[in-house]
Amino acid sequence: MVSTAAARGVLRGRARPLLVEIGLLLVLFAFYKWGRTLVEQGPGQAMSNAAWLWGFERPWLPSEVALQHWALGWEHTAFLANVYYVGVHFPGTALLLVWLYARHRSSYARVRNELVALTAAGLVVHMLFPLAPPRLAGIGAVDTMLTVGPSAYPAAADGIANQYAAMPSLHIGWALLVAVAVVRVSRSPWRWAVALHAPATVLVVVVTANHYWTDGIVAAALLAGSMALLSAAGRLRRGAMKTRAAPAPQPPARPAETPRAARPATGSPAAHGDRDSGRRTGDKARDDELVPA
Repeated sequence: MVSTAAARGVLRGRARPLLVEIGLLLVLFAFYKWGRTLVEQGPGQAMSNAAWLWGFERPWLPSEVALQHWALGWEHTAFLANVYYVGVHFPGTALLLVWLYARHRSSYARVRNELVALTAAGLVVHMLFPLAPPRLAGIGAVDTMLTVGPSAYPAAADGIANQYAAMPSLHIGWALLVAVAVVRVSRSPWRWAVALHAPATVLVVVVTANHYWTDGIVAAALLAGSMALLSAAGRLRRGAMKTRAAPAPQPPARPAETPRAARPATGSPAAHGDRDSGRRTGDKARDDELVPA
C-alpha cells in the first residue's frame, strides 16, 4: 500500500510540470487566436499596404507571381503545397516541443520562450501593418487554396483564419525556429533533413501565394531579435544569481603577533639567581687561572 501511494505521488510529481507546459501552450494558442481577431479590419488598409509592398519589393526581389506560375507548371504542385501549408505548420511546431520536452529537457524552456516571444512580436506587427496576401492583392497570383484546396481559410473561418495578416509570416518564423532548435540541440546527421523544413516552408508560402518574400524576411528578423533578447536576459539573470550567491567579502585577517620571549623581572628571585650564578662562574674561572698546571 505504501509503495503504491509513493508511486502515485511520483507520477503526480512528474505529470504536474507536463500539465503546466500544456496549459501554457494552450494559453499561447488562445492568445494567438485572440490577437489575430484584433486585426480583422477589412481589406481596405490591407490592400493599400499590399500595393505599397509590391512596389517596394520589385527593384530588389524576384516576383512571387512569376515563381508561382513556374512552379504550377508541374502537376499536383498546388495540391501538395496546400497540404504542406495546412498540415505541417502547427503539428510540426508541436512535435518539436514534445521532442524537446521528452529528450532534451534542458533546451525546452529556451525554445518555448523563443516561440512565445516570436509569436507575440508577430501579433504586434499584424496589428500595426495589416496586409493582404498575394492571392488576394490583385497582382495576378493564383489562389491555389480556392482553386485546388485544401484551404486553411474556409468560408466559415473564425478569427484565427484572418486572411489580412500576412506580415510577418509566422509560418516561416516558426519553421525557422524548428530548424534552428533541431540543429542547435541534436547531433544526429538527420537534423539537417529536419532543417529543410524552413526552406520548404518558404517555397510553399510563395507557391500558395499566401506570403511575400518580405513577410519571411521580417519573420526571420523578429526571430533573431527574440533570440538575442532572451539570451541577454538569461545572462543578466545568471549574473544576478551569482551575485546573490557569492559570500560577503570578509575583512583581511590581521597578522598574528610573534610573542616576545619571557624575561624575568629585574627584582625577581630568578633574576638574582642568574646574577649569583654568573658571579660564581666568574670566580671559578679566576681560581682556575691561579692554580699552577
